[in-house]
Amino acid sequence: MAKIGIYGSSFDPITNVHLFTASTIANRCKLDKVIFLPCSNKRKDKALKTEDEHRWNMVEMAIDSDEKFILDDFEMKQDAWNISSYDAMEYLKKIYPEDDLYFIMGADLLVDIVEGKWGIAEKLVSENKFIVMARDGIDMLKVISASPLLRNNDDGSTFHLIDKGIAMEISSTYIRDEFANGGEAKYLLPTNCYSYIKKNKLYGWENSSEESQT
Repeated sequence: MAKIGIYGSSFDPITNVHLFTASTIANRCKLDKVIFLPCSNKRKDKALKTEDEHRWNMVEMAIDSDEKFILDDFEMKQDAWNISSYDAMEYLKKIYPEDDLYFIMGADLLVDIVEGKWGIAEKLVSENKFIVMARDGIDMLKVISASPLLRNNDDGSTFHLIDKGIAMEISSTYIRDEFANGGEAKYLLPTNCYSYIKKNKLYGWENSSEESQT
């Protein structure tokens, strides 16, 4: 039986922090695999800046050299506009029926569940296990203990909390803003993804300081 982490995100673009996070979680939680699950442009709650094809290509390039990392296109293939994390987990549990699956998320998303911002939240929490990463200003234990939904579904193994040395400030948004506003982001994402962004002139590349040097 393998332990598999499910890492969903827009990856718009994938960054070195995404890779560091996945690798660190795999090491600390003794995961055998981490599945990268890029979300679709069809998501109602996302305002993505890049087409699915570009984001998929960059994630594929970024994780190609790590045998623990897998890429899955479940969300990108869906026709429905309302694609839930619960549906994704149900799909993956059918693909890996003998394995333990853990939904990876930040503590901010744990708060969103409590505040009712996630569809099918009760079934998602009651039927799955989670690896939760610390976020500045959020006490994960207090969030869980203050929520009937979370605390009543915690059997001691539901939530694996990672609260040391993993919260990092560099985000996809930061990188997009750097490119669009004449900044420099060369060492914040994988080299092959940086080259891909340059080649396809994504994220306002023509405004970046890198473009002015070419």
